[in-house]
Amino acid sequence: MKNAPENGLIKGDDGKWRCWWHGNDAQYLQYHDDEWGHIVTDDKRLFEKITLEGFQAGLSWLTILRKRENFRQAFDHFDFIKIARYTQKDIECLLSNAGIIRHRGKIEAAINNAKAVQNIIEEFGSFSHYIWQYDMVNVVRPDVIDFNYLKTQTTSDLSVALSKDLKKRGFKFVGPTTCYAFMQSMGLVNDHVEGCICRVSCANKRSNFENSAL
Repeated sequence: MKNAPENGLIKGDDGKWRCWWHGNDAQYLQYHDDEWGHIVTDDKRLFEKITLEGFQAGLSWLTILRKRENFRQAFDHFDFIKIARYTQKDIECLLSNAGIIRHRGKIEAAINNAKAVQNIIEEFGSFSHYIWQYDMVNVVRPDVIDFNYLKTQTTSDLSVALSKDLKKRGFKFVGPTTCYAFMQSMGLVNDHVEGCICRVSCANKRSNFENSAL
């Protein structure tokens, strides 16, 4: 929330108002408009994001975003079946890759989590089916999701529950704050600030998603 405007909005070169946090950086702006808060049900994309959120711990998301393509190349495009088979030789190779975050604990966690996600898929049919149990659509929230409210939202009861259950299933680097950031980005909760052009578009896509699931 550092250096955020009072209402949490900034105007882009196109004259439209958006959440402040992308700072009108071109790559970050595209991520804000085209990805953040949009519903994701693809298992590989969900695994990619929860893995990258783990790598983000202690860093900014922009740092990870700028390295995301390098991560995709290094981690077999987040094919968790392949990642689960990584050996010590693969770990050493990743540790020598300057294009990613070279943190042994986080690399080993990604491999560990790739094994754990397969157990979830075996039990639930898909990682998506498991994750979407933690959908926040029925959580009571204010009618207006303004900046003052969002400043208080770094976790939720459901992100705490998701974190606890993932850890029980063997996942690492999945604390409640990490899980909430994951939920925000994957569309389980719409935290585009009131007045952002993407808040309405994400809400509309959410309605279509609910209708298609009926």
